[in-house]
Amino acid sequence: MIYLLISLIVIFVLYLFALRGRTGHKGLQALQSWSYAHRGLHGNGVPENSMEAFRLALENGYGIELDVHLMADGNLAVIHDSSLKRTAGVDVKIEDLVTDQLHDYYLEGTQERIPEFRQVLELFAGKAPLIIELKAEGKNHAALSEAVCKMLESYNGAYCLESFDPRCIHWLRKNRPQEIRGQLSENFVGNKASKLPLVLKWVLTANILNFFTRPDFLAYRFSDRKRLGVGICRKLWKIQGVTWTLRDSQEHKDAVAEGWLPIFEYFKP
Repeated sequence: MIYLLISLIVIFVLYLFALRGRTGHKGLQALQSWSYAHRGLHGNGVPENSMEAFRLALENGYGIELDVHLMADGNLAVIHDSSLKRTAGVDVKIEDLVTDQLHDYYLEGTQERIPEFRQVLELFAGKAPLIIELKAEGKNHAALSEAVCKMLESYNGAYCLESFDPRCIHWLRKNRPQEIRGQLSENFVGNKASKLPLVLKWVLTANILNFFTRPDFLAYRFSDRKRLGVGICRKLWKIQGVTWTLRDSQEHKDAVAEGWLPIFEYFKP
């Protein structure tokens, strides 16, 4: 019995240390005290991840969260899904396109086209912070991460990088340690739509791979935030929390009161 108890204690201690991130990045201060419009300030005929949505967010005093994909020519496009089916009505993968082809696709039946990442950087430089999600596909995590970091080298403004893919965050840890990096997560175990293997769902839900990525912040789904691992990350290891996606003023108020950086959608805080 004593050996079992000792084993359980050792496992729990290892679990605690596996959740530890990196704290003290001074760049986080520039990201605090802001609210972030999820994919820009979209809705009411304004498409998500469009230049119009980003301009509206900036005009209303918000930072933004946006999604970045690597295209076939090495350039970077801003769009959430790999497939353009939902946003542009065509079942084409953004990774198979080159820059000149972006002008061929219209977002959500409007005149808005898929933005290049550089266009968003030009708009926001020195004005408001960015939460940039790296959307890896297949095995392009390293190429994507490197391309984004290279484009940001000359950028004058506050930003951070995040991804659901721990390989992207580990790449940043190894190759660009100065960047503010964050691990995106949620309750994958309870997400029936997720096609991930059960073991991987559990590992990602519990943030076990923090030992591998050492994130500066944890970006977790708001409705899933009251999990043991999340509490340990934030209260024991003092990792900054970012939460998504807030849908009303009360959720925004609660998130801010709890110390989360808020990402909101479909309303103005």
